[in-house]
Amino acid sequence: MRFARSTVTRTLTGAACLAALLVPGSPGAASQERDDAAGGARSWRLEAPGDGRDQIGADLALTTSGGLTLTARHGGTTVLRPSALGIRTAETDFTGGLRYESRRDRRIHETYTTTTGSRTRHTVDATESVFTFTKRGRELRVTLRISADGVAYRYALPGSGTVTVLGEASEYAVPGAADAYLLPYDNGRQDYESAHQRSTVAAAKPADYGYPSLFRVGSSWLLIGEAGLDSSYGGSRLTLGAGEDRFRLTLPDPAEVSTAPFATPWRTMVIGDLATVTESDLTTDLAAPSKVADTSWIKPGRAAWSWWSDGGSPGSLDKQKKFVDFAAREGWEYVLVDSGWSNDWMPELTAYAEEKGVGIWLWVRWQTIDAKSELDRLLPLWKSWGVVGMKIDFMESDGQDRMRWYDAVYRATAENRLMLNFHGGTIPRGQQRTWPQLMSVEAVKGAEGTRPRPGRQPFPAEHYTTLPFTRNLIGPMDFTPVTFTGVRPTSDAAELALSVVYESGVQHFADSVESYEEKPLARRFLRGVPTVWDDTRLVDGAPGNRAVLAREADDEWFMGAITSGGARSLDEPLRFLGPGSWLVDLYTDAPGGGLAVETRKVTAGSRLTVDVPGNGGFAARICRAEAGRADCGS
Repeated sequence: MRFARSTVTRTLTGAACLAALLVPGSPGAASQERDDAAGGARSWRLEAPGDGRDQIGADLALTTSGGLTLTARHGGTTVLRPSALGIRTAETDFTGGLRYESRRDRRIHETYTTTTGSRTRHTVDATESVFTFTKRGRELRVTLRISADGVAYRYALPGSGTVTVLGEASEYAVPGAADAYLLPYDNGRQDYESAHQRSTVAAAKPADYGYPSLFRVGSSWLLIGEAGLDSSYGGSRLTLGAGEDRFRLTLPDPAEVSTAPFATPWRTMVIGDLATVTESDLTTDLAAPSKVADTSWIKPGRAAWSWWSDGGSPGSLDKQKKFVDFAAREGWEYVLVDSGWSNDWMPELTAYAEEKGVGIWLWVRWQTIDAKSELDRLLPLWKSWGVVGMKIDFMESDGQDRMRWYDAVYRATAENRLMLNFHGGTIPRGQQRTWPQLMSVEAVKGAEGTRPRPGRQPFPAEHYTTLPFTRNLIGPMDFTPVTFTGVRPTSDAAELALSVVYESGVQHFADSVESYEEKPLARRFLRGVPTVWDDTRLVDGAPGNRAVLAREADDEWFMGAITSGGARSLDEPLRFLGPGSWLVDLYTDAPGGGLAVETRKVTAGSRLTVDVPGNGGFAARICRAEAGRADCGS
């Protein structure tokens, strides 16, 4: 397996286990400190490792009133204007009246692995500073981390006993002229199943918005999110109030209750050009290390899913066997059995599937396993049947109590060696590193909304071309793509390309057996497309307009291109390829409808020029040009 250098300055190493090098640093080496002795103000300028005109930097300031602000820069561009920091507890309001006490610095170099993602081996290179402040004898620590792809901070409260957090002062003052791609937050469902709205920051509607939020400030990009969430806190969101020029961080509960010593989740800002933001691993970089020592049972893969094409099919053993047979023929690893399955025949189905080399996932409503006694009873039972994973649905909450439930499920499924896919719930915030059995999460306006129904209208094509730069950047996304019979704006080739453009540890191909059997070229491509990647590159893109990604697996590259808008010619560089000659199996829209494929010979210096129809695209498989090889096969 070959690993390449990413354009986000991440050197992928051959180490299979976590290794960290923490290097003490002096404040002067990474930052400049300024004092205003007369007014009591103080500020610190911090820089990411390395140098260059596009370097990431941040300024932390203690104001004359004892409040904290943070500013973030990308080269000469201020992507975040001075924005308040601080936290309020039941004992102390740390949003003002702070006194600076000390600072501790370190350099972080760390490697780790994940089971899913745009790559599975990761390298972190960052500087971290911990600032200690006091107020009336109580201590607040602010940890600020800066790397080549962004800035993150979190609050920590030392000591012991119960901590009750009443709110944060955290805010994001993005320049008003910046383009904004914002996700309306549904306070009732809290399932992140809306489409992003595009405007400028100044023109954005006062509302609650979910993560991630994407902004373009001049030629720089900023992706705001959250990482490292667990049961000690609730999942936050952004709020833009009427007449306000900055987004405030809002917590889901009146109070978040935990035990000291305590640290909040990380407040993250991925910063850089569009390629840097798209290829960033910052969310998992900041997550807790894996809690699962042996991951050999965790196997990403492709799955057939019958519910999308036939809502009643999960209640039929015969229909599920039909999908098992199809998955086995195509070399797909799994079948997902959705709502309606029966205890009476599930053991028979899992045994039938196992004989054919296919694993069974089953759907379950979260309330079925919302108590420890239910987890202790049902998970071993399902495992004894031969079930390999669970799709758990309808959590619909970011509250701390629901986060406690998530953590209990993570622990129980790890103990029972069951993989996970969450639907109807919150976004991933790095848990795919901490709990590597997490294969996918919905939290997206996905293909469930494209099932054929009378009067249903397709999603705007811009939704498809925005997701690769928003939702999918923070973790695996169960869009359930490649549905040729759905109510969709995409061409056939663009729909096929979604198997590459959208990343998910388990990729659920949702159309019917008959639909796939009518498209042999689609089946040929899907037989070879992986769901685990060694590397990912953004080849070309503009949110809402086009997304062209290349992903590497086992010394082959797969490309997916999707567009929104009129017909055009895509002219894409192939600089990501290694030396020598390569073959490209190029899947495009045929002039008379359906799919076509041709094979071209290319090198890293070549360009791939493809004419695509409106809302069109292409998919490609690229392999080394070896003697006697005519194409990349299936």
